[in-house]
Amino acid sequence: MDSVITGAEYQVFLSFRGTDTRQGFADCLYHFLIDAGLRVFRDNEEIHQGEKIEEILRAIDKSTICMPVFSKGYASSKWCLSELAEMVEKKKKIMPIFYDVTPDDVKLKTPLYRTALQTQNGHKMEKKRWENALKVVAKIKGSKLENTGYVTILNFFLSI
Repeated sequence: MDSVITGAEYQVFLSFRGTDTRQGFADCLYHFLIDAGLRVFRDNEEIHQGEKIEEILRAIDKSTICMPVFSKGYASSKWCLSELAEMVEKKKKIMPIFYDVTPDDVKLKTPLYRTALQTQNGHKMEKKRWENALKVVAKIKGSKLENTGYVTILNFFLSI
């Protein structure tokens, strides 16, 4: 984290599926980064109810590093998939976290994300965009965590 550029509006953009990790890992990660002195974008902190996805996409553009937290339900969210596609298209520095999923899940090599993507409503081009983003980011070396409790989370924070 020492090499984070300080001139950006946000140093870190967190992308996560709220129902999976908001009250657990994502919340701990957010507070750890804030306590480390970083300016972090998290949707419920920065976006007010009724504001549009365009504001989130703008925040991605104004961020130095993007941290998608891939969880079991990540691919079932159009918002998460749209955020991820934006990160890839803007060629942002991406630091993926595989939380209780594997890179193979994200690469669509297992049914978990492949099924979630197939059941998404959306245009064929949009689904292709999401699929491409998942495959691109899954190739990036990231942190792999299993939902095994606070010791795993603590070890993760000590490693960054």
